[in-house]
Amino acid sequence: MDHPTLLTALTQAPAAALKRFADEVLADIRRIEVIENRVGLTMWPMRDPVHGADFFLGEVLMAEARVRLGGEVEGYGACLGRDVEQALGIAVLDAAWRGGIATRRIEEFAADQALIQAEADQRLLRQVEATRIALETF
Repeated sequence: MDHPTLLTALTQAPAAALKRFADEVLADIRRIEVIENRVGLTMWPMRDPVHGADFFLGEVLMAEARVRLGGEVEGYGACLGRDVEQALGIAVLDAAWRGGIATRRIEEFAADQALIQAEADQRLLRQVEATRIALETF
């Protein structure tokens, strides 16, 4: 699993499940340093699909965290909202994955979450498609 795919799955995982899993992985980590754990507003960039121009849709509240394991490997986590524990959990899992700690377990968790998210997306798309109306124009 590549790093962007892993982070996408972790970021979109339900907060409670992610926190429980991060606590399990923490048992395998000897030394961890929290570098940053905060909440703040950030600009939400969008791209105009017609003209291809970037613009800012507005500000969103985000929690973010950075951790360091064993003084060497850093991890980063961010999520929408103010749940700093969720952001910290993502950062811990990111650092552990980068540092080769519980890599297989983290990838399996992320793959399971990605599958659950894909199924939810498909359900939503089917619901949207069911409301589509085909109109004839003359």
